Amino acid sequence: MFNTQTTYKPVASLTNVSKFYGDGSLQIKALDQLNLVVNKGDYLAVMGASGSGKSTAMNILGCLDRPSKGSYLLNNVAVEDLSDDQLADLRNQELGFVFQQFHLLPEATALENVMLPMIYAGIPNKERKTRAEEALTRVGLSERINNRPNQLSGGQQQRVAIARAIINTPALLLADEPTGALDSSTTEGVLNLFDELHSQGITLVLVTHEDEVASRAKRTVHFKDGKIMHLSQEN
Repeated sequence: MFNTQTTYKPVASLTNVSKFYGDGSLQIKALDQLNLVVNKGDYLAVMGASGSGKSTAMNILGCLDRPSKGSYLLNNVAVEDLSDDQLADLRNQELGFVFQQFHLLPEATALENVMLPMIYAGIPNKERKTRAEEALTRVGLSERINNRPNQLSGGQQQRVAIARAIINTPALLLADEPTGALDSSTTEGVLNLFDELHSQGITLVLVTHEDEVASRAKRTVHFKDGKIMHLSQEN
């Protein structure tokens, strides 16, 4: 079985990263010379108040935004040097995303939703179907593959979203408030699934404002005013 201890092989590395919005007197510094390393096999919880910089950091980790200054290496690729098309390819190949709102296509089945990233990756249809069925089985939805989102509970929809996020075997899985729209019982099920995926080798960064959710991670980082105020040791 996969060893859940961090192997200290950097998957994502932010070095002296700053992010500015606006100009002159109206300029806002969202991140201030941030240094953060996410290692292979890590399970990191990111916490902080609104405006602390945690969402900006996640956007940069997810290649949805670029640093104004500093460097971001994702699997040893310098993200700031890539074109928009190269960035889109990198997101599809190396990253998986899970959001508070599930962002599923309402008219598509669970199977079709999970197959979507593989279409962009140019994977043949037969292989897409096989892999999507395996991913949905992995998250406990083997009997729901032909259901549309409105035929699924909130927890089941989030599981579809997680299956979609891991379908291309990402180097890094990013989860932004993934339990924010779920009740406590359903939250427990989703967190158990994250624990299981982590034990199987998934590297995971999770943004949350809930201490109970963060406690499931191996490490926790607290943001304030665009800086890391505290980074816990591995649990």
